[in-house]
Amino acid sequence: MRWYHYLALFFAGVFLVNSVPHFTNGISGRPFPSPFASPPGQGMSSPIINVLWGSFNFIVGITLLRAGRFDAKRLVAMVTIGVGGILMAVTLANAFGQVFAAAAR
Repeated sequence: MRWYHYLALFFAGVFLVNSVPHFTNGISGRPFPSPFASPPGQGMSSPIINVLWGSFNFIVGITLLRAGRFDAKRLVAMVTIGVGGILMAVTLANAFGQVFAAAAR
């Protein structure tokens, strides 16, 4: 595999993890921060916007898996996806934690 396959797999992990909170909050009918809120990432977007944003992130993630020639039998591919996903999860936990802490004040 070439270097750009690993880059695609890393960002596949990023986009797949980012799809989860938006999609799950959206289908649960709850407003949730998105880049389309005012202010972006801090205000709340409607559930429909979050379903669409989560779906878009999922589609991009799957597309990047294909572009990265994903093979579950390759440990380095799984680790690359996992690193991207974990870094995104920590980033999201920090960002959304700050948003919800500010809203609780």
